[in-house]
Amino acid sequence: MKNILITGGAGFIGSHVVRLFVNKYPEYKIVNLDKLTYAGNLENLKDIENVSNYAFVKADICDFESVSNVFAKYSINGVLHLAAESHVDRSIKDPFTFAKTNILGTLSLLQAAKECWKENYSDKLFHHISTDEVYGALQFDETLFTEQTKYNPHSPYSASKAGSDHFVRAFHNTYGLPVVITNCSNNYGPYQFPEKLIPLFINNICNNKPLPVYGKGENVRDWLYVIDHARAIDLIFHKGRTGETYNIGGFNEWKNIDLIKVIIKTVDKFLGRAEGESEKLITYVTDRAGHDLRYAIDSSKLKNELGWQPSLQFEEGIEKTVKWYLENRQWLDNVTSGAYKQYYEEYYEYRDKK
Repeated sequence: MKNILITGGAGFIGSHVVRLFVNKYPEYKIVNLDKLTYAGNLENLKDIENVSNYAFVKADICDFESVSNVFAKYSINGVLHLAAESHVDRSIKDPFTFAKTNILGTLSLLQAAKECWKENYSDKLFHHISTDEVYGALQFDETLFTEQTKYNPHSPYSASKAGSDHFVRAFHNTYGLPVVITNCSNNYGPYQFPEKLIPLFINNICNNKPLPVYGKGENVRDWLYVIDHARAIDLIFHKGRTGETYNIGGFNEWKNIDLIKVIIKTVDKFLGRAEGESEKLITYVTDRAGHDLRYAIDSSKLKNELGWQPSLQFEEGIEKTVKWYLENRQWLDNVTSGAYKQYYEEYYEYRDKK
């Protein structure tokens, strides 16, 4: 029996990981701990909220006492740590929140694990999910990020994630805590909060709103379908080597402007519009401060050691993604309007009556 704590499980990536583990491992107890900030949405998990091997706890990872109580109550022996502030633009405006949540929150979880496990580390694991942005930026003629690439974060967000990575390694080296770190590329897919590029643009195209493009749209990102990412996390959690780092990338590099045109073409097709009709919505805006030119991950280690590779190419993944958002307009409307927050109150009222 494994009792697994998944932090940030009401968020975009976290909800996919929670759903995968709850459905795939009925013998496990999956505990979802989430503060329910603006990006946490329990509607993402309505399909599993009453499954017997699932429990939800509303708590802040920075609250060490609450985190320790969860470890004790559920006899946690595995951690998948996804809770984080993750939007670069927000980090530029409010770096303190990112430092607190991403660094001190991770430290709180590490210390709780160390104290709860009391150096009895057999069958224990702390899996920290991080980002490729800790590596800095690549030029167009440079090779891909590998697990040996030196850290060179350029934004408050990536600096806070780099700090959390270093704390995870420090607890492994200092206390012997069994850890693994994964650094992933840009995720996309269902349930992503529409401040991020792909769902934002899908929503704006549907509503004939401007599509703001930083600079000339020349920045390059590697895109990873979120369900492929969840599969990789599952594989690494169960079969990865303790103390190792694994990069998870989609082998899908796209310039932002080319990506946007694919989204436009796909949404226009589903809406019955003329091909490229919505390109008129593209609006070039002043580039973001510290906007890294290119990210691209080499996932060879993960492929060679554990046999993982992405299941979808971007064009196929974006079709599935666009179709999901168009078929789930109520979810999108609830998020953009803020109505999704009402579900929290209904959920707790229902849970407290049980």
